[in-house]
Amino acid sequence: MLIERFRNFQPQDFVFKIANGHEDLEGFHTLRRNIFCDEQGVFEQDDRDAVDESMIPIICKPIIAGMEDDVIGVVRIDERRPGVWYGSRLGVAQDYRRVRRFSSATTVRNQQPCNAGLGAIGAGLIYKAVSTANAIGCHEFLATVQKQNARFFERLHWQPLEEMELFGLPHVKMRADLNYYQPATRVA
Repeated sequence: MLIERFRNFQPQDFVFKIANGHEDLEGFHTLRRNIFCDEQGVFEQDDRDAVDESMIPIICKPIIAGMEDDVIGVVRIDERRPGVWYGSRLGVAQDYRRVRRFSSATTVRNQQPCNAGLGAIGAGLIYKAVSTANAIGCHEFLATVQKQNARFFERLHWQPLEEMELFGLPHVKMRADLNYYQPATRVA
């Protein structure tokens, strides 16, 4: 008798979008809490702060059988000075951190390059975040990222500016190359 092992189903079709509606926002905050409180222990019970009052929440959801599934990626953007935008709280659910393949529909649906490979969901979220801000008047886009993720950002056309410590962890303040992140053709 042969017993074959089957791989878990891994969707290849995704949507990157601004969270809208109760379900999207609940998934956005739940995933952030799971990553930054439960998994990483950066915050104790909740990671919400004053930025959440004026941020634009961006999410990624897999498309399964033509329908959106649960939120599996998050990032928030906010304008802190006229034209100066920040991205923060980037996170991807553990089961999706090693997505290696996107369907061609992902690129068409999101009107953005979707680079497959390690970190593909994170890269898609970053592209959606910066291109969205770029479409609504951004002239500088910054993020303070955990130091172990700085190299990932550099591969995505970001420049390191300075190192610092936040929440007891080493971080790097970085700037996006806005020439790479073309303004989104639709902000939604």
